[in-house]
Amino acid sequence: MSSSSPGIEVDDLQRSFKDVLAVDGISFAIEPGEIFGFLGPNGAGKSTTVLMLTTLLPPSGGRASVAGFDVSRQGAEVRRHIGAALQEAALDPLLTGREHMRLQAALQALPKATRGARADELLERVGLTDAADRRVGGYSGGMKRRLDLALALVHEPEILFLDEPTTGLDPQSRADLWDEVSRLAREQGVTVFLTTQYLEEADQLADRIAIINQGKIVAEGTPDALKGEIGRPSLEVVPAVAADRDRLAAVLEEFGPPTAAPPGAAAVRLEAGADGLAQVVRRLDAESIGLETFDLHAPTLDDVFLAKTGERMSGDDGVAVAGAAA
Repeated sequence: MSSSSPGIEVDDLQRSFKDVLAVDGISFAIEPGEIFGFLGPNGAGKSTTVLMLTTLLPPSGGRASVAGFDVSRQGAEVRRHIGAALQEAALDPLLTGREHMRLQAALQALPKATRGARADELLERVGLTDAADRRVGGYSGGMKRRLDLALALVHEPEILFLDEPTTGLDPQSRADLWDEVSRLAREQGVTVFLTTQYLEEADQLADRIAIINQGKIVAEGTPDALKGEIGRPSLEVVPAVAADRDRLAAVLEEFGPPTAAPPGAAAVRLEAGADGLAQVVRRLDAESIGLETFDLHAPTLDDVFLAKTGERMSGDDGVAVAGAAA
């Protein structure tokens, strides 16, 4: 697998469903060996983009090339060079994990003599060796996600599409999969296109990130650069007396715009940054507002997501909730 092979190039890509423009002229380029995170609220156009890039849905306009091949005109060549673990895994509940692997190896035309060894290698890599000879119908959701990843890797693809790959995994399995994805990019030069509902996952794994909202790319860059655009830290405070919460919020808003906070707390984006903390403390003391907690938070990808989309995305369940943009 050569890291000199082309990655992904997207130019003014569009997809309409009747009168709805689901993907509205997006453009980006992904370098070979890069892990590219693709984020957005539910319905923003993420899955539609993935379906177009994997040749499962034709574009309505624009163009895209994957591994150097046009997705509209050279679909068979694109499919030879990619692996995909999409949200809906096509698994037969009556087959075992090992049978799935050997069937996939046959479909990908691997030499017959190497199919068993390749299946065993990948089953071990995703932690399914002990369950390899059990029927998939008895697998947990997380086990099915890991098997789907192994199936996507059978033919050693140059480009790997992962659509929310760690949904349903426990923290240890999620961390193991992160390690595997990082290893594929670092050691084998695999280009990874990753959609995820976990912002921490994007922050940890992705070399660059794009955020799509209402069919348009609204932000693109490295995680650090995007967080740097937000710039100002947020201050989150919980009063010692719950009844003081509204007074506390009013004081804090003198120092910056309000941002999302847990129940019972108030938070603002500090206009003066960390340098303004002493003045905040003096004002709260002047108002005789006692404090239970007083926490300064550096900008996170969640802050970026909120600022760019007007929504906050929960990494625990993937639910986006409405909020005011900072």
